[in-house]
Amino acid sequence: MTVPDKVFASPDDAIFDLHDGASVAVGGFGLCGNPEALIRAVAASGRRNLTIVSNNCGNQGKGLAILLKNRQVRRVVCSFVGGNPDLEAQMLAGDVEVELNPQGTLAERLRAGGAGIEAFFTPTGAGTVVAEGKEVREIGGRACVLETAIRTDFALVRAAVGDRFGNLRFRRAGRNFNPLAAMAGRITIAEVDELVEPGRLDPDDVHLPGIFVQRVVHVPEHDDFIEYRTTRP
Repeated sequence: MTVPDKVFASPDDAIFDLHDGASVAVGGFGLCGNPEALIRAVAASGRRNLTIVSNNCGNQGKGLAILLKNRQVRRVVCSFVGGNPDLEAQMLAGDVEVELNPQGTLAERLRAGGAGIEAFFTPTGAGTVVAEGKEVREIGGRACVLETAIRTDFALVRAAVGDRFGNLRFRRAGRNFNPLAAMAGRITIAEVDELVEPGRLDPDDVHLPGIFVQRVVHVPEHDDFIEYRTTRP
């Protein structure tokens, strides 16, 4: 069987079929591991009414906050708003709908979407506003909340190394939500710092197999913003 070459020439080419109203899972944690070039391509595309699934939808005006500033986002599914004044302001004004999830629940909902698991029970959030409107069962003597899987139209992720078949390796903390977001997307687009030929990545070094990735774009340079620079006197 011939495995297709999944490489696209540019981020703009890779998002050619992104449409208004699309749901998009995006990797990153704060500004760490953000698919910067793909986010800029989405901003330039002018696509609107997007649903973004992300841990915090950018920070300090950077990352996914660019899309908020452009008023391209209709709904955000996330676990954290603090540090993102753009999301906070639009949420309080009623311009953007925000669904808050416990962080571990959000991670598992994305993973479940990629694993073909439609829903799962978790004790996280039982007895709180998180459980409102959801089925609650007692399992193992604990109240557990039914959470549904997340599947999105697209996923945008960043990896340190990728090959032409879409096999990916992430770098340290940059791994964060990236593999989970990639699993959840029906069309997953990975921007990679380094593009290598098939066979260069040892199978034991592959963090995410190419079966979850439909498109790859090589982006060797990034801004890699530091959120809070801390130095010793």
